[in-house]
Amino acid sequence: MKTNVCYLGDCLDVMKTLKDNSIDLTVTSPPYDNLRTYNGYTFNFEEIAKELYRITKDGGVVVWVVGDATIKGSETGTSFKQALYFKEIGFNLHDTMIWRKTTPVPQFKCNRYTSSFEYMFVFSKGKPLCNYLTTKCKTAGSKKNRNNKGSFSMNSADRPRDEITITKENKILDNVWDYPVGGHKDIGHPATFPEKLAEDHILSWSNEGDIILDPMAGSGTTLKMAKKNNRNFIGCEISSEYCDIIKERVGCEIIKEI
Repeated sequence: MKTNVCYLGDCLDVMKTLKDNSIDLTVTSPPYDNLRTYNGYTFNFEEIAKELYRITKDGGVVVWVVGDATIKGSETGTSFKQALYFKEIGFNLHDTMIWRKTTPVPQFKCNRYTSSFEYMFVFSKGKPLCNYLTTKCKTAGSKKNRNNKGSFSMNSADRPRDEITITKENKILDNVWDYPVGGHKDIGHPATFPEKLAEDHILSWSNEGDIILDPMAGSGTTLKMAKKNNRNFIGCEISSEYCDIIKERVGCEIIKEI
């Protein structure tokens, strides 16, 4: 399978041409619930999940960015059902991460709080590669005396210890990541996720030269960030309209025949 291209067609047809254990990382955001018909096309979740398991390398990761619609006063729970199905077919649920939207659309006339997040499920096939992103500690360089501060400060002889510790400069990020909504109004796609979101996952779960897949490429955000960070990529997009956006935005070849 050729890399650094996007295929125009059904992602199931494209993925069936990929070899077993050939993809290092998938970062994608599928249509869901009342959006499951996508620009006139349907979405076969279970078959897509099975193909993702087959083509993901041992140690590979699938990042599945998804939310729930509210229909007739109740959230659908589709995201949870999908996460459980991924586990059922063999994936590990490595982490349940949150995209916290710093600029959510406010709700004024409803009986619920403003929806301000989506799930970023991180599924792994075995033990994943983790290039953890870090942030500066707020108390970096500060000193603390652990003497006589309860059981935490007791040594094996059950005696108080007198020990000075210095807070490290950096710590691993938590699993709630903040990004604004939108920012790509002129692209022409209704649900573009933030470039930084895709980039942070690509940096976390892959290395340079790895193959990154987005089976529902949309406007090509994952592909653009893979290219920027020296990864190879394969995109699939069933809408020719969106493939035109990808060609313009990513600068990659669009292949119309599989």
